[in-house]
Formats: sequence, C-alpha cells, structure tokens
Amino acid sequence: MVLAAGLGKRMRPITDTIPKPLVKIAGKTLLDWGLDSLAEAGVDKAVVNVHYLPDQIVAHAASRIAPRIAISDERDGLLDSAGGIVKALPGLGAEPFYIVNADTFWIDEGKPNLTRLALAWDDERMDILIMLAALDQATGHFGGTDFLVAPDGRLSRARGAPDGLIYAGAAIIHPRIFAGATATPASLNRYFDEAISAGRLHGMQMQGSWITVGTPDAIAPAEAAVKRALAGVQ
Repeated sequence: MVLAAGLGKRMRPITDTIPKPLVKIAGKTLLDWGLDSLAEAGVDKAVVNVHYLPDQIVAHAASRIAPRIAISDERDGLLDSAGGIVKALPGLGAEPFYIVNADTFWIDEGKPNLTRLALAWDDERMDILIMLAALDQATGHFGGTDFLVAPDGRLSRARGAPDGLIYAGAAIIHPRIFAGATATPASLNRYFDEAISAGRLHGMQMQGSWITVGTPDAIAPAEAAVKRALAGVQ
C-alpha cells in the first residue's frame, strides 16, 4: 500500500500543478523511489491511493512495469492514512502487507530495508512492525523523535526523547487490526497507539540514509543526501 493521496500543501507552489508524489528528487519521483523499493523487495502488486490531481498519478503509475499498480480512488473525499488503507483492503488481501509513504524515501545500505523488515516480522508477537531511523540517518527531518525501542523490539511513544527514533514512513501491518473499521477519515496513529497498548507494535532500525522532503527548499539538501549516500554505497 502506497499512501499517495495527500495534498502536499507545504510543497507549494510546486504542488499547484503536480501532486507531491510526482516531485522529482535526483531525477526520480518520490512515488518511484517507494515503488522501486517495493519491487526490489519482491512485491508484485502495489495499491496506490489518489486524491489530489489524481489523473497525473494514475497516468504515471500506468507507465511502470513492476510492481503492478492498482489505484484506490479517493477523489470523493480524503480518508487520511488509516481510512485510505481500509478503503483499499479488498485489493490488499488477508495477509500482512507493506505500507509506504509516498513523500519519504531512503537509500539502502546492504540488504534492502524492506527485505529486512519482512525477515523481522513475527506474526505471533506483532500486529505492526515499523521501520525506524535515527536522527543522524535523516535528512529533512526537523521534528523530534517518535518511538522508544525496548530490548525486545516493542515500541512506546518517545515524545521527542533524544534517545528515540523516527518513524521512517514504511511498515508491515496485519489487516486484522482493521477488523470492523469503515472507510472514514482516520489516522494510523490510532492503530499505533492500540498496538502499543497491546504490546504488539514493534520496530526495526533501518540501515542507510532516510530522506523526507517537506518543502521546496528541502529538495536541494535531499538531492545532496542522495548523492552522498549513493557514493557511500558504491
């Protein structure tokens, strides 16, 4: 599931004419950065939700070979992160699936991070497994930290604690957490908190560089970070 339906207001004026997932960083759209990571992890099909300037994303997705793209249309109303996933559930199946934000991406170091995430998944202990980044792995992030990681991998809210980690915009989720939910606006944060209460929210720190692009002036630092990261990988 690729979450690509946001309005991208902070990226204006660029997003006056194109949706944020089609903003290019180092010659590649933000959407393609995520879809390429999914393809590398062996994902055959991705569901991409659309709302703002949707026809551009639909046309772009149609130009890709892998993964195969299905569109979840939210033109009638933006459903936020969890609501968008609930609407798309019929196309996602009954097994755990990846979710990826279309406005952040990363440069892997070593084994692909989404592959590492799948290898770390434990259905008996987890409902959600999220990818995390340290502050010194991040470019373009100006907030605090999001989660503290216990020795057994379970997470709690960091509330900006300096030893916390950042949610890096990718996760594996089991669809059972949405049992009984309807496709109405709702945030994933609600489900994160429910999983924390049940002791079933876990995290894995990524390897490599994580990049978020929130505003037009974040594009140049993001492209410089890609150049540095790729030079290090090579």
